[in-house]
Amino acid sequence: MVFKIGIDSVEIERIRKSIEKDTFIKRVYGERELEELREKNMPAQSAAACFCAKEAFSKAIGTGVTGFNLNEVETLHCESGKPYLVFRGSAEKIVEQSGFSFDISITHTDTTATAVVIAFKE
Repeated sequence: MVFKIGIDSVEIERIRKSIEKDTFIKRVYGERELEELREKNMPAQSAAACFCAKEAFSKAIGTGVTGFNLNEVETLHCESGKPYLVFRGSAEKIVEQSGFSFDISITHTDTTATAVVIAFKE
């Protein structure tokens, strides 16, 4: 089995300021992801965790944020609260070509959000 890992952390205050701008929101968050965030009144710590997940994904696949748009990678949640990634557009093509499946863990404190993405395949 092959494993790759990506991790990212961000200061929540940085994202709190960024989500005040529509251009940032449109560039970073997908439609379903935004629905989830808005249902919770757009908490900065959740928006920051979603942002970290995208960065961690880009590190796990080894491309950095190139070849896809951030809003093509969405962090959604099961009823239990467990996060999972959904891909669209160019990100979906990269995932299909890579043959990897992904698992994710996200967390935050009052000041920092962190995400870890594990890519795996046989």
